[in-house]
Amino acid sequence: MDGTPAWTDPSCPVARTLDLVGDRWSLLIVRDAMDGARAFTDFQQRTGIARNILTDRLRRLVERGVLDRQTAESGKRQVYSLTSAGRDLFTVVVALRQWGERHAFSPGEDHSVLVDDAGQPIPLLAPVAANGEAVDVETTSVRKS
Repeated sequence: MDGTPAWTDPSCPVARTLDLVGDRWSLLIVRDAMDGARAFTDFQQRTGIARNILTDRLRRLVERGVLDRQTAESGKRQVYSLTSAGRDLFTVVVALRQWGERHAFSPGEDHSVLVDDAGQPIPLLAPVAANGEAVDVETTSVRKS
């Protein structure tokens, strides 16, 4: 196996993205890498993922260009960092977080909050048209190639 996924829907960017990083553990690993996790034990402690599954997901994320793996300065362990493709998932992770804040918690239920360097919560992501006006499911369509 060469690590290349079989595409669920070859012409759909959403399907291809999910084929690459769409399982629960992969996105949680990416989330934790964005939050400073670097070593295998960092990811395992933060997620509670089984060692064999973590090994598999880290391998896949490296193969798919989302994470880079290097030997630590000590020479005793591997450390992982986000590639530019991995960093590009930031908006995806923020969108999932914001959806979860609105739909996965009861009113008043405590949850973590993503804040900027000034300590202010990140504003709600909102897609806009080329002219800057807000767009949604009612005002967009997919152009098939």
